[in-house]
Amino acid sequence: MNKQTVSETTRRTFLQTAGLAAAWGLAREAAGAEAKAPAIPGLAAQPTDPQAAKGWQPFSDRKLRVGIAGYGVCQMGAAFSFQHHPNVEVAAVTDLLPDRCAALAKACRCAKTYPSCEEMLKDDRLEAVFLATDAPSHARLCIAALERGKHVASAVPAVFGSLEDADRLLAAVKQSGKTYMMFETSYFHPHVHSWREQYRAGALGKLVYTEGEYYHYMPVPIDSYKGWRVGLPPQWYPTHSNAYYVGVTGGRFTEVSCLGMPSILGHLQPANNPYRNAFGTEVALLRTSEGGMARMAVSWDTPSNEGEMGRIRGQKATAGTIARPPLPPAVQAGGHGGSHGYLMSEFVDAILRNRRPLADVTEALAMTVAGIVAHQSALKGGELLKIPQYVL
Repeated sequence: MNKQTVSETTRRTFLQTAGLAAAWGLAREAAGAEAKAPAIPGLAAQPTDPQAAKGWQPFSDRKLRVGIAGYGVCQMGAAFSFQHHPNVEVAAVTDLLPDRCAALAKACRCAKTYPSCEEMLKDDRLEAVFLATDAPSHARLCIAALERGKHVASAVPAVFGSLEDADRLLAAVKQSGKTYMMFETSYFHPHVHSWREQYRAGALGKLVYTEGEYYHYMPVPIDSYKGWRVGLPPQWYPTHSNAYYVGVTGGRFTEVSCLGMPSILGHLQPANNPYRNAFGTEVALLRTSEGGMARMAVSWDTPSNEGEMGRIRGQKATAGTIARPPLPPAVQAGGHGGSHGYLMSEFVDAILRNRRPLADVTEALAMTVAGIVAHQSALKGGELLKIPQYVL
């Protein structure tokens, strides 16, 4: 696999931003003027168990000063409950749109705002940041934050279609010595957490076969910053499904063969999107680092049974259910299967205890880069391609 060729191709296609507005208009016209972008499956907050805080024990009275960037269509900046954690002070927030910035400040009970993430990162009072910005900016802003000596949590994916950015992100984490975590929501789905604990205890043996699926019907893309979702290659957004293996085992994907199916949707016609992407569905068959197999599917054009889901088959049978860890008082479970609060709590706990978090940079890149290479395989008719490996 030629890493240079892949990253140059993906970067070049995305940088054709001049066509984004036109592509968005074409997609809306194709879907009908009355069409509205559908809600993200699973985003709605889940009820928090009244006993969720039972057993939680504070171990530090330190307040971690956190900055939060991003309050777009999904309002993810406030969705992970940083503002409710007893060991967190949300000390600054930012969004490029003033009205959204003000709304984020109100939601997080924060008085200090900045007009951009770049300006916020200059604030030396901040020890950590959560970046809930548009996907194409994740790697750039994470690297900038790490270079400023800050711990970083990011929304998914870790990088956007670029293997070169993956190399740069890994190097920045290594050089900074700071904590990096990707907030992949599947990690704290109740069954994934239970499988992970059983796997770590040796109760499942090696995983022989894993399936992960993310189905999000988008006849009209969500109205995101600069239209980055218009025509998005499905396997460039692979972590919700790939977490069903990496998030259980901590393992890696080593090679992939992927097939894509052309879509009937307007924005998924090559002439109508900046990625020149035709695929509405991409299904990848991957070899895992323990010798097993995984099938990972991402789809924008199948309108039924949406959401994040998966199955595992181990050498030994699953046995019972292991409950998720307790949440700090007042922290809400949140959306995506009630995972938000658990992800935030994991990030804060990892910093305070000086330990590696779940979905650290190596696992984040394992999930993300497998999808980038999978899309390249689909463009080559399913050619088997090697997947780069990342080690701290």
